[in-house]
Amino acid sequence: MAADPNKYKKNADLRPDTLVQTIMSVGSMILMFIGIIGLAMELFKDEGWLKTALAWLFDSTTHMMFIPVIALVLWLLNRWFSTPAKGETKKSGNIPMYLMMIIGTYYVYRIITTGGF
Repeated sequence: MAADPNKYKKNADLRPDTLVQTIMSVGSMILMFIGIIGLAMELFKDEGWLKTALAWLFDSTTHMMFIPVIALVLWLLNRWFSTPAKGETKKSGNIPMYLMMIIGTYYVYRIITTGGF
């Protein structure tokens, strides 16, 4: 079986990223990592968000009725951000990345102004 000589012709017009694009990608990744670390520290510290939220949620049976609502909201968010088919991409899938970059920017600001998370 002979190889198709035009197999890679569709990639002929692809160009590598410029230095500015690479620096912006690395900066975005660093902001996301800082955001993830900052949120993890807020969630899991003593008297953090996770402990406070779970204490409130299991405080009474009325509050426990929010569990199915929370599950439904999380499921809807997953459906909204997920790609419907393998070959397609959705712009809404980038929203979590941009949110994490905003959170990372906030934690960078806190590090600069207060010296810590």
